[in-house]
Amino acid sequence: MAGCAGSGDDDAEPRAAAPGFPYTATNCGVGTTYREPPRRAVTLTQHTTEILLALGLQDRMVGTAYLDDAILPAYRPAYDKIKVLAKEYPSKEQLLAANPDFVYGGYASAFDKAAGRDRAGLQKSGINTRLNVEYCTGGPVGLDQLRTEITEVARTFGVPERGARLIEDQQRRIDAVAQKVSGRPKPAVFAYDGGDSAASTSGGHGIGNDIITRAGGTNLFADLEDSFGEVSWEKVIERKPEVILIYDYGGTPVEAKKQRLLNDPALAQVPAIKNKRFVVLPLSSAVLGVRVGDAVESLARQLHPGAV
Repeated sequence: MAGCAGSGDDDAEPRAAAPGFPYTATNCGVGTTYREPPRRAVTLTQHTTEILLALGLQDRMVGTAYLDDAILPAYRPAYDKIKVLAKEYPSKEQLLAANPDFVYGGYASAFDKAAGRDRAGLQKSGINTRLNVEYCTGGPVGLDQLRTEITEVARTFGVPERGARLIEDQQRRIDAVAQKVSGRPKPAVFAYDGGDSAASTSGGHGIGNDIITRAGGTNLFADLEDSFGEVSWEKVIERKPEVILIYDYGGTPVEAKKQRLLNDPALAQVPAIKNKRFVVLPLSSAVLGVRVGDAVESLARQLHPGAV
């Protein structure tokens, strides 16, 4: 711990505390006091990985896991130097073998107690943790939560100025889109994550809803009180989406998702199907991370061609 002599020798010089430390943060109900910035971080989802890389913290990362899709090209060289612990979530043994002092999860499932990765258990092993605030906000998630996430992570690692620059860049790009889509019609958008017997979609409590709104659309299921959730196809038909947003990830290609929708007779009269109006975002852009600005720009260009 910072402020303590490393050898226990009475004559040893105590290690000076890092500037701004100790630092205490409460994240998703878990209070943590950091005596110094983490030095051996592990990220358990893509968007948390990209947040640390965007903050230039690759030298503090000893492991990563669980990509939804391709890492952003700008971060690929740094990412390739970090050990991948597992294709999906690592086992408890794999995680502990990396000897982390900090584990950063993007979804609540990252800290699955049954798998031995619960936050309380890791804390008992001397490992601090953080969960992305999208999964503990308890209400709609937007730019305020993005600012909180980036600010607190940057502060935890002792690089608050990098966080401030990143937030400024995100805000600038989003504001520019807002000016360009202002006053334009807002098409009704159904976000299709997947599903056959029912449809998985973006609800009103995730950043995906905010992205759709800021890109100049209206989320068809903004009244769903969750980040993602299932809805019946009857509800989709009833609400008549004008545009279908397909999330691209995993083993099912975008074209296969399109064909599943186009070939369903029950959907034949849905305006988006009749007009074959599809737009696409990587799933990693629809979660609370550094791709929010990218997602707003990309979706706005697709919803309002020529305006953005």
